[in-house]
Amino acid sequence: MNPIKPFKILSFISITFLFLLYIFQVSDLTQKIYLNKDYQKRLKRLSEENEVLVISLSKSDSLNNIENYLIRGNFVRANPGQVKYIKILEGTVVTTK
Repeated sequence: MNPIKPFKILSFISITFLFLLYIFQVSDLTQKIYLNKDYQKRLKRLSEENEVLVISLSKSDSLNNIENYLIRGNFVRANPGQVKYIKILEGTVVTTK
């Protein structure tokens, strides 16, 4: 048996293994880059939504501001005695033309 032949076989197996390892690492790196870009997009979108929520929270700062808004809007507080309900009988049917 030729002493160089086992060396060639071992070299071929090593090169093949290293090539497959390289492909796996490149694939893994590509996936991580894609996920990183996706997370950056999500982070940007969530930051924008957070700004909108902070602005809306500052507008409706507290219940006092809401009460002042209702007073300025000419809303009137209803007393329980002023509210009247309509009682609907069980056999009643409403139709429209």
